[in-house]
Amino acid sequence: MRIGYNTNGLSNHNAEDGLALLAKTGYQSVAITIDHGWLSPRDNAADIQVQQFKHFLKQNEISSVIETGARFLLNPEWKHSPTLLDPDPNQSQIRIDFLKYCIDIGSELGSDCVSLWSGIKPDELSFNSAMDRLVKNLETVLRYAECRGIDIGFEPEPGMLIDTTGRFERLTHLLDSPRLKMTLDIGHLFCLSEIPIANYIEKWADHLVNVHIEDMKSGVHEHLMFGDGQIHFPPVIESLKQCGYQGGLHVELSRHSHDAANIVKQSYDFLNPIIEDALVNHNAP
Repeated sequence: MRIGYNTNGLSNHNAEDGLALLAKTGYQSVAITIDHGWLSPRDNAADIQVQQFKHFLKQNEISSVIETGARFLLNPEWKHSPTLLDPDPNQSQIRIDFLKYCIDIGSELGSDCVSLWSGIKPDELSFNSAMDRLVKNLETVLRYAECRGIDIGFEPEPGMLIDTTGRFERLTHLLDSPRLKMTLDIGHLFCLSEIPIANYIEKWADHLVNVHIEDMKSGVHEHLMFGDGQIHFPPVIESLKQCGYQGGLHVELSRHSHDAANIVKQSYDFLNPIIEDALVNHNAP
């Protein structure tokens, strides 16, 4: 297990400074949210930046995942739009093309996965119709990921069509791809009462390719600094260790960018001792 940080919590830093801050603090993984200034497809210098990222990650022995949930990147007027569920096929194609772009970047960087979510169900669609649309569009993305040799970490997200691990399980029955894995958000489990959290980690251990972590309160989808919510973290970390998870454990605090220099260090100082204790317990006779 490698302690990591999501760059959506570094939105007030340029990429070079943000990555340097993570390396200096001791992070071993980074969840790179493709965003304005962070490998944006709208940036003519993105190809150069990809190579700079690749060199930095190798030099500092930092692993990566690619995150695709930036706000207002594809539509300056509507957060996270368009999605794979967009009623307009031309709009959903924009999301598909973006995800292919992210897959290309992930492949070039040697990332563990490209992480994505379903999007919010359009009001005019029934649940089943929305699922059909998601499956059709996600099949296209998965085929491309298979060609590029990279996993897709699908994240159940509160408020979206696929919000729980139960609905993710339903999705896996409709898709047949060895590249379909899971991005598991610890706070989301707690928010939606998928508890005890350790039970869900154990159930999905074979699918886990990316883990997000933050504090949260029951029933409230708000990513909080550790200690500001209700989650007891040692059993969570212990469960990940017991299940043999070796990927990135990525702090996701996108609304804390204004205080990132402090939050980056405080998060590391909170999680690292818990991870070390879990490692000691795991290796104890």
